[in-house]
Amino acid sequence: VQLQASGGGLVQAGESLRLTCTPSASLHSLNTMGWFRQVPGKEREMVAIFTGSGSPNYADSVKGRFTISRDYDKNEVYLQMWNLRPEDTAVYYCNADQLYEGSRSDFWGQGTLVTVSS
Repeated sequence: VQLQASGGGLVQAGESLRLTCTPSASLHSLNTMGWFRQVPGKEREMVAIFTGSGSPNYADSVKGRFTISRDYDKNEVYLQMWNLRPEDTAVYYCNADQLYEGSRSDFWGQGTLVTVSS
């Protein structure tokens, strides 16, 4: 499965951005799907994700500011980010996994850079 992430850019603190992830497979075939981010020198961290049960899960640092959503007709997953802060600056990666006959496959997009200036 290939994941195409887009929507990153340079914004000022307090502004908004929406990231889009388009998988090459149907959303219905994916188990979990969501967004991670990484800053150079730090570990990649979960930002927002749809769990296998379909419920959204958020990092504490983005609760109330970010919303993950999906459109099955367009086969896309979104990360709407409001009130961005300089500490949100990172490369954002789309992630998904599939379960098949007892095995799990994990997929990553190429990343999209979000830069928030103060």
